Amino acid sequence: MRLQGSRGAAAEFTTPAIVLMAVAIAINIAVGYLVQTVLRLPIYLDSIGTVLVGALAGPWAGLVTGVLANLIWGFTIGPNTIAPFAIVAGVIGFMAGLFGRRGVFASSGSPRTGVYSALVGILTGIVAAVVSAPIAYFVFGGTTGSGTDALVIIFRSITDNVFLATQLQGLASDPVDKLVTFVVVWALLLAVPLTVKTTFPQGEKTV
Repeated sequence: MRLQGSRGAAAEFTTPAIVLMAVAIAINIAVGYLVQTVLRLPIYLDSIGTVLVGALAGPWAGLVTGVLANLIWGFTIGPNTIAPFAIVAGVIGFMAGLFGRRGVFASSGSPRTGVYSALVGILTGIVAAVVSAPIAYFVFGGTTGSGTDALVIIFRSITDNVFLATQLQGLASDPVDKLVTFVVVWALLLAVPLTVKTTFPQGEKTV
């Protein structure tokens, strides 16, 4: 798969895409804060907006959305443990954009594409878990103050190894979280009118 150069990357940041990115960042923060800080569930759901942007605009727009969402979230309402995971959010957005380019979110193939969305969501979750575990371990000692800390504690009681427990927590939470996230985005795109989807740089791939 050939990645776009700088000129192609710039083409992703159209006016509709930038507006969508702003909305997506707000969605990420609102839903993520509710799930992680208020409800303290062992998942995140803070990448719905990021994946949506990746699907409609492309990988670079998805990457920037993910990074900005975590930085803005971490340095405003907090907790500050969110900001260091901006790189993970960027990876998620980039992967969503690449999968979107391959037609994974296309509505014409449903429900088959719904299954594809779930599968690539799981794959993205595994990658996210691998990338995030060293950050959680070296920066925060394995616990970040979110609902996933309960899983870290459980795995520590089994393995007595903080890094391994942190990695296992990620592998338990992230694939499920990204499966749900990707399927939610796929379902949302089913409801978006064709005329709206095609206003975005990669929107025709979701038709």
